[in-house]
Amino acid sequence: MDILVSIWKYFVDNILTQPAYFIGFIVLIGYILLKKPWYECLSGFLKATVGYFILTVGSGGLVRNFRPILVGLKDKFNLQATVIDPYYGQNAVQSALEGIGKSFTQVVLLLLIAFIFNIVLVAFRKVTKIRSIFTTGNVQIQQAATAFWLIFFCFPELGDTPILIIMSLLLGLYWAVGSNLTVEITQDLTEGGGFCVAHQQVFALKIFSMIAEKMKGKKDAKKLEDIQLPGFLSMFNENMVATSILMLIFFGIILLTLGKDYLVANNFMQEGSSFFFYTFTTALNFAVNLAILQLGVRTFVTELTQSFQGISTRLLPGAVPGIDCAATFGFGSPNAVTIGLLFGAAGQFLAIITLILLKSPVIIIAGFIPVFFDNATIAVFANNKGGVKAACILPFISGLCQVFGSAFIAHWVGLAQYGGYLGMWDWAVIWPGFTVTMKYLGYAGVAIIAIILILIPQIQYRRNKDTYFLITDDYEAYKEKIKQKA
Repeated sequence: MDILVSIWKYFVDNILTQPAYFIGFIVLIGYILLKKPWYECLSGFLKATVGYFILTVGSGGLVRNFRPILVGLKDKFNLQATVIDPYYGQNAVQSALEGIGKSFTQVVLLLLIAFIFNIVLVAFRKVTKIRSIFTTGNVQIQQAATAFWLIFFCFPELGDTPILIIMSLLLGLYWAVGSNLTVEITQDLTEGGGFCVAHQQVFALKIFSMIAEKMKGKKDAKKLEDIQLPGFLSMFNENMVATSILMLIFFGIILLTLGKDYLVANNFMQEGSSFFFYTFTTALNFAVNLAILQLGVRTFVTELTQSFQGISTRLLPGAVPGIDCAATFGFGSPNAVTIGLLFGAAGQFLAIITLILLKSPVIIIAGFIPVFFDNATIAVFANNKGGVKAACILPFISGLCQVFGSAFIAHWVGLAQYGGYLGMWDWAVIWPGFTVTMKYLGYAGVAIIAIILILIPQIQYRRNKDTYFLITDDYEAYKEKIKQKA
């Protein structure tokens, strides 16, 4: 038994919670099931793993680019606040658990049981109508930690085993149902890419996509990629140029507010360096890291979608891999990513100023991961469904939701005192709703949440019985069916 536990722990520590190796492992298994030659299996594993590492280099560079701004705004205005960021949130939960004598290994156990439950739901897809498997390991550990604390807050008197059962049921359903909600909109965006989104804003993507379609009206709305600017404005038609100029303005305004003296004193730039070129380089590095991220996406998504056919035909018929939201950045308009960041940041900053003016007991500091990955992804889907107007307005609304929702839940459940909260859209809106329901309705609240989650894919299926599974099994046949229906 100890040997099995050690093997599992090794797998969790080195593969399951390491998304690059987990994606590579899935690709390897898929190609083996497709009976590919060993060298193609190895090649696929390496390309997928390296591709994901390229993505992390790009996303890590984006986070580092933003750090002077976030740290500077906190220090300059002397704000002692809660940072909304998945890693700050995970650390906050870990500190909170240690404070009450709980071990973080219980969080890993929750992750395992919830993940297995997700797989079981897909295995019985004819009954459950669930098609997607949540495979984003780093996101899963962050969500397992936050869900653990929120549910423990609602049921502190329960023993370890009963509360673990409740946690696994709700988290597993959230992973399965949430990622399943993004299947249709992702297939539409990627023209049958063969994957869906499994990240921190899965409910947001579906909700905002529906709103975007309503905003479009009867006529097809003009999308960002349809806009061809005349004259000197035509340079904004090029994504890299547009990103560089927009970020130069964005970074320039905030860095001017912080001032050169602050940046030098805190070792963000060297004494005697040009402030203009520091700002210019920061803006261009944003464009560089975004290009790196998109290269990584193209590299690993191609391998994953091809190899997953082996898993979906041999082990879990009809299963769809749910992967990082950044995988969608290579589709639609590249400028949607930048637009989503800018309007989402505007929404967050407005909400933070409102909290300060209202003398809120909790002041939020914007984290880069929610302000970028949530809002950029929402903009990509909103642009695809509703055009330019939706791509601008909906990320702005998302930014407001992230700050106000996080301030409420972080203060209420006591994570604000530990300095961090997850902060992504679903965890600032959907999970606070779950928490309120469970806190005031108890076990009846758990039952209500579970029933609602179970019913969502059933409702999806009943609305489109003839194409519900076809969209993932055979996308070309699905398109033909849609044409016939039209």
